[in-house]
Amino acid sequence: MTLVDSKKIPEWFCVRCQTKREHIAAGHLREIEGIEVFCPRLRYRKATRRGKIWWLEPMFPGYVLAKFTISEMERAVMFCQGVRGLVRFGSEIPAVPESFVEAMKHEIRSRKGAEEAELITLSPTIEIGDEVEVAHGPFQGMHGTVIATPSATERVKILLEFLGNPQAVDMDLFSILLPRRPTV
Repeated sequence: MTLVDSKKIPEWFCVRCQTKREHIAAGHLREIEGIEVFCPRLRYRKATRRGKIWWLEPMFPGYVLAKFTISEMERAVMFCQGVRGLVRFGSEIPAVPESFVEAMKHEIRSRKGAEEAELITLSPTIEIGDEVEVAHGPFQGMHGTVIATPSATERVKILLEFLGNPQAVDMDLFSILLPRRPTV
């Protein structure tokens, strides 16, 4: 019976990246033969002064996961463009469990709105009866209840207490603060 050298088996490692350069580091790491990269990203719409735009951000800001043989590829990873180093605890470079990465990949693939293996599109979910707060505009700071969510639009109808009477107000979905729901 021979013992297999653990440094010869490809494992997942957490790679530190330059700030806001995770996608660059992931792209360059993918070009190196023998390295598999996992860089999950979140895509969502956000209201800005320029209007509603799509934002794309890494799920783990400043990090990507890479699978490689540490004894053979550590140097190539360390000197790859966009990489700052490997996550270490003292002199130890811990491996990320394969089960964790596979579970994340499975979850992303199974989600509605996952266009590709590493991209999750987030869309706000709001339901009739949700208590919300108006984030900006003339009703800023007021609290109300969602009474209608027209399908395929980014608008909601909210019941606000205004001038002593409840008033139904049609608002942009991105001008309200969504309620927090417990995660399942």
